Amino acid sequence: MVTNSPGSRRRCTLCEVEIQSLAAGQDLVHFSLGAPGTRAKLWARVCQYLRTPEQCTQCLNQDPRLRGQVSNSDYFAEPPVLDVPSSL
Repeated sequence: MVTNSPGSRRRCTLCEVEIQSLAAGQDLVHFSLGAPGTRAKLWARVCQYLRTPEQCTQCLNQDPRLRGQVSNSDYFAEPPVLDVPSSL
């Protein structure tokens, strides 16, 4: 486990997000688009899909103790079902 001083940022070489260490022990993930999130959200949307051991060793978000509990709202939501009338 790598600990960083509060305020420091590390960039993942795989997905290129930045993870900022905060004083309370929580980290803030800066995605390329959208609002900052948690390590749990990063895991739910990106890191869980890594396939090779090489990818996993490069990932900054493999330690479950650092990412915390993943909730349903951390995953991408399913798109809404559209009721489109059929054309004649």
